Amino acid sequence: MTDAEVRPADVVIIGAGVVGTAIARTLAGYSLDCVLADAAADVGTGTSKANTAILHTGFDAKPGSLEARLLRRGSELLRSYAAAAGIPVERTGALLVAWTPEQSAALPAIADNARRNGYHAVRPVAAAELYAREPSLGPGAVAALEIPDESIICPWTTPLAFATEAVSAGVRLLLGTSVTGVAPSGDGWHQLATTRGPLRCRWVVNAAGLGADVIDRMFGGGGGFTVRPRRGELIVFDKLARPLLSSILLPVPTARTKGVLVAPTVYGNVLLGPTAENVSDRGDLGTTAAGLRSLLDAGQRIVPRLVEEEITSSYAGLRAATEHPDYQIYADAGRRYACAGGIRSTGLSASLGIAEHVVSLLESAGLALRPRVTGLSGVFGLSGPLGVSGHSGVFGTPPVMAYIGEAGVRPYQDAGRIAADPAYGQIVCHCERVTLGEIRDAMASPLPPADLGGLRRRTRAMNGRCQGFYCAAAVSRLFASSGRADLPRAAVAVPT
Repeated sequence: MTDAEVRPADVVIIGAGVVGTAIARTLAGYSLDCVLADAAADVGTGTSKANTAILHTGFDAKPGSLEARLLRRGSELLRSYAAAAGIPVERTGALLVAWTPEQSAALPAIADNARRNGYHAVRPVAAAELYAREPSLGPGAVAALEIPDESIICPWTTPLAFATEAVSAGVRLLLGTSVTGVAPSGDGWHQLATTRGPLRCRWVVNAAGLGADVIDRMFGGGGGFTVRPRRGELIVFDKLARPLLSSILLPVPTARTKGVLVAPTVYGNVLLGPTAENVSDRGDLGTTAAGLRSLLDAGQRIVPRLVEEEITSSYAGLRAATEHPDYQIYADAGRRYACAGGIRSTGLSASLGIAEHVVSLLESAGLALRPRVTGLSGVFGLSGPLGVSGHSGVFGTPPVMAYIGEAGVRPYQDAGRIAADPAYGQIVCHCERVTLGEIRDAMASPLPPADLGGLRRRTRAMNGRCQGFYCAAAVSRLFASSGRADLPRAAVAVPT
């Protein structure tokens, strides 16, 4: 570590997924010296990048649970934040489809559950209306519930936006830094052992996702929870499948899982999944023949024509399930420690609500919170509170991120932008319409990608139907040579 990196901190946040980056972004609004550490080479590389990418309303959470409260709050905050930061979001709505009389009989209770959670827009949909709205739906559906505010969101831009805002406000980001232990200190400081050397801090926030229970035990958590990874496999269908549905199609959930859904994505594809399989290996991200077959069987029933479409890719993500049905979030004043564990499939939607709650717990436990004099609006040269924090007046307008969705205007479609800089008209990845200008900008951004996977998540390059077969060589050469904003436009030969 450099001297600046090793400098003692007020707070170290362990884990740079969507929850950890949200907490870092929230703490960045205060006069604190914070460090955000992650074992990976980039932010948002765990569960945060491999999920169903849905911005939930929280209609189906357990009423009275911490998850229900933070999900409801977080969803509201994230919708406002995404609009300001340019994070792709589409309000498609969702239809929870009943295929049997028994499932249909369960719909009123689900609707009542939604209202108890404060969501009142849910309404019943008869079979005739259901098929009028979704004519490609498989035969046999008997009824549905409409949840009009369920939305799809970009899961990659979200943690990147949080981290960019945090780092721009002074948070030190230490990637490739795994916390391996903590030594007791008589002076009230934590001495963290990491793979890059020791790190001293006054407070620690554990947002380590799949490793949250391991970190919790390091800090004397006493085994209050154990992460039991639950693997979810998903299939991504080509963009030509997108006209087959207009809404997120949800199954009637069971006590164990929310089941297999079919949903559009903000990138123009269609997603089928996930499975739900408990695994012992916290790094087991492989897809299986059995899992993919089960998804295709489910897809055949939900939208029969979907399985006739080309598959672009498949992937798997691990959810940090525990033996508890609710989030495991608490703060301990004596240990100067807070834990945000057991955040399963709703972490993306609830992230800002979780961050707000964790910071409130830290304040109650004794962490002094003094708003920065300029707030983050001063950092970015902008003004006007966004109103996405429980602490009024702290945050200004967030940085505007590169837009990688399909609903808005992409650079290759913007004649004015191309006229000002022809690099935005020079397409490198033809499947996803990613331009030389976008790749150049990503490499010169405040948080540039460390590898080609990071570049994919920032630009969509190599994510299309050819999966990089056509453009990988050109993209790789650009990645290797373009770590500066003044990249010559002719530096790399780009196929046309």
